[in-house]
Amino acid sequence: MVDASATFDVVVVGGGPAGLAAAIAAAQTGASCALIARQAPYADNRTTALLGGSVDLLAQLEVWPRCRDQAAALHTMRLVDNTGRLIRAPEVRFSCAEIGLEEFGFNIENRLLVAALEQRAAELTDLTRFDDEADSISPQEAEVAIRTLQGKSMSARLVAGADGRHSLCREAAGITVGRRELNQTALTFNFGHSRPHRNISTEFHTPCGPCVFVPLPGDRCSVVWVSFPAEAERLMDLSDDELSEAAEKQSHSILGRIRVEPGRHLFPLAIEQPRQFARRRVALVGEAAHVVPPIGAQGLNMGLRDAADLAEIVRQAMESGEDPGSLRLLKRYDATRRPDITSRTFAIDMANRSLLSDFLPMQSLRAAGMHLIGSIGPLRRLAMREGLAPSWRSPPRVG
Repeated sequence: MVDASATFDVVVVGGGPAGLAAAIAAAQTGASCALIARQAPYADNRTTALLGGSVDLLAQLEVWPRCRDQAAALHTMRLVDNTGRLIRAPEVRFSCAEIGLEEFGFNIENRLLVAALEQRAAELTDLTRFDDEADSISPQEAEVAIRTLQGKSMSARLVAGADGRHSLCREAAGITVGRRELNQTALTFNFGHSRPHRNISTEFHTPCGPCVFVPLPGDRCSVVWVSFPAEAERLMDLSDDELSEAAEKQSHSILGRIRVEPGRHLFPLAIEQPRQFARRRVALVGEAAHVVPPIGAQGLNMGLRDAADLAEIVRQAMESGEDPGSLRLLKRYDATRRPDITSRTFAIDMANRSLLSDFLPMQSLRAAGMHLIGSIGPLRRLAMREGLAPSWRSPPRVG
C-alpha cells in the first residue's frame, strides 16, 4: 500500500506526453518520484512529428521501441507558398539525406505515444503513480506540500508542473504568464488517400496560416489546418464527404483522392510564455512552460527537451547529494530552458506574422528569405539542423 504522506524527491503533476516523459526520465536517475495524473484514454486524434532529439530521448527512456512500428518516418519536408499574393515565396524542399540523416523524425498519433509512455512508467519501481488530480500545491521553504482531489497528501523537494496551459503548479509558484490570443484556429483530423505520401510532409502557407499534411503509416496522413475562426468552424461543420473534397482541393490533389477519418477537433491558437520557468521548488514542463502555434512541429519537441533537461539536473543533484529543488538548481533549469524556448517562440511568432501580413515589404522580405534558404546549400542545411534542435544544445544523459 502506498504511503501517500511520504516525501518524494520529485513529484510530476500532469500526465500528457511531456509529463509522462518527465516522470520516467526523473525516475531513471534514481530519485524517488511520484506522478499525479488520471489514467484515461487520450482524448483526441492529434499527432506529433517527433524530431531527431525527441526520438533519441524516447529511446533512452525505453519507450521508442514500443511504438516505433506505429510511426511514419519523415524524409522530406516541403514548404509551399499558397497565399495567392502578388509577391510569393518559392517552394523550399528539405531532404534529410542532405544533412546525413536517415529521417528528420517520425509522425505518430499521440494516443499511441501516450500508451507507450504509460506502459514504461508502470514498470518503474522508483515511480509511484497516483491516479488522481492535484487539488492544492503549497510551496514552502524546504518542500512542496501537495493535496489531491481524493484527499491524499504528500510532499516533494521538487515539483515538475506539467499540468498544461492552465497550470495549478505555475499559479502556486507565483509565476506570471505573458499571453497573446491569436485570431486563428487549428482544425485537426486524419485521412486516407489514394496516392503514396512517400514520407513527404507538405506545408502549404495560406493567408490565414499553414495547412500541413504529415505522413502516417500506410496511405494515411494527419492534417493541421490553420485558418481564421469562422472558416475553421465552417470546415468543422462540413460532412465527411465535403471535408474530404475541401482537403483534396487544399492539398492540390498531391495525395490523390482523400477520405476523411472519424474524429476532428478545433483548437484556438495562442502564444504563452511564463516570466520564469522555475520558482519556489516548481519547474515548468510542456504547455505550462510554453504555448506556440503548430508551426515547425516545435511544441511537444520543446516539452520533451524540458523533461530531458530537468531530469539531467535531478541526476546531477542525486549524484552530488544536493537538494533537487534548491534555488541554485532552479536557476540552472531556468537558464538552460530560456534560450531554447524564447528563440523558438520568437521564430514561430515571426513566421506566423509574415504569413498573415498584407504589408508588401513584409511579403518581399519573407519571399527573399525563403529564396535564400532554398538556393544556398549551407544556409538550407543550417536551417534543417536548427529546426531539429538548437545547435548549441548538448544532448543530456538521462538515467
